[in-house]
Amino acid sequence: MKIAIGNDHAAVEMKQEIKKYLEELGHEVVNYGTDSNDSCDYPVYGEKVGKAVAVGEADCGVLICGTGVGISIAANKVKGVRAAVCSDVTTAHLVKEHNNANIIAFGARIVGVETAKDIVKAYLDAEFLGGRHEKRVAMIHEIEER
Repeated sequence: MKIAIGNDHAAVEMKQEIKKYLEELGHEVVNYGTDSNDSCDYPVYGEKVGKAVAVGEADCGVLICGTGVGISIAANKVKGVRAAVCSDVTTAHLVKEHNNANIIAFGARIVGVETAKDIVKAYLDAEFLGGRHEKRVAMIHEIEER
């Protein structure tokens, strides 16, 4: 699977750990984030990953900032993106199963690296359940089209 990863200055070290972990799992990882600890603007990286996923350059995305919130809000402004902040494994698999999220986000200041790895694994191992959830995802798409 091809995975886009993005981050701001608050998450450089965590991004490097997660990128390495994803590659160890056999995934191709494309880095859209900063590799500098100098202060930068998270919306830039949320949009980059969002666009990569929306146009099919990547199968899904992982975003990391201080909390995961700001960068996910930016990504969600890109048409076709369903980015969800996950701070635990239950949320990580449910956002895929129920919401068909195509990007997950978490905070380097909120979760440790081992929890972040567990979150990523839970998300990647989950599959969209469809069924009653299909209607709801379609409703989200309709909102986006209005």
